[in-house]
Amino acid sequence: MNNMIQLVKQLSTKLSPGIYTSSQQQSAANQLAHVREIQRQLKQHDVLDHSLSTLPFVVFDLETSGFNPDTGDSILSIGAIKMKGADLIEESTFYSTVQPKKQPSEEILALTGLTNEELNASPPLIDVLSSFYQFMGDATLVAHHASHEKRFMAHATWQTLRLTFQHRLVDTSFLTRVVAPDQELITLDECCSFYKIETSNRHHAMSDAILAAKLWRANLQKAEELGFHTLRDVYVHLAKGK
Repeated sequence: MNNMIQLVKQLSTKLSPGIYTSSQQQSAANQLAHVREIQRQLKQHDVLDHSLSTLPFVVFDLETSGFNPDTGDSILSIGAIKMKGADLIEESTFYSTVQPKKQPSEEILALTGLTNEELNASPPLIDVLSSFYQFMGDATLVAHHASHEKRFMAHATWQTLRLTFQHRLVDTSFLTRVVAPDQELITLDECCSFYKIETSNRHHAMSDAILAAKLWRANLQKAEELGFHTLRDVYVHLAKGK
């Protein structure tokens, strides 16, 4: 069987277990094609020398049922906001809960404020992930403690679309190490406190994404004041410091 047809049928089955219609096959094919086009765009330009003042960013946060997607933990919600340089584009946000394969623990529900009823009524991962890819396009991604987001994005992209996760994903600490090298800033709360950024509704994906964006904005502004104008400038500086 043609590999493309086989993959589309697999994706269609994920959307409606046991059966797949022609419309589901077309939808799955469109989702796959769109993500592939985004990945092609990523390869066409190098953001390392793009001015930080105008570089498009998408700052995002994932709420998950645990810490390890390889052992069954899953994405429960995605929140994101676009930025251009240090400017938050407040009218351009993304938020969705995700239908989980298994019910999260009571501890996770209490932490995130999500409910089983809300999650069970949510779209499946493949639909949410495809919409999120459409939202972020070929922008550079930013997250706090980005290794967590990267693990889950890589796992979800492979499991749903059989594609590798190829976006550049930068941790907020990337700039914190440059602008506040003597500070022991680890958690999002500690970083926000340092910059006097008011926090509320923590562990909600949209709220945490906005907090991370405000932190990124503060770091960007200080980095440019210190003479860092591109991502390459920062990479070179950090490499020399090792």
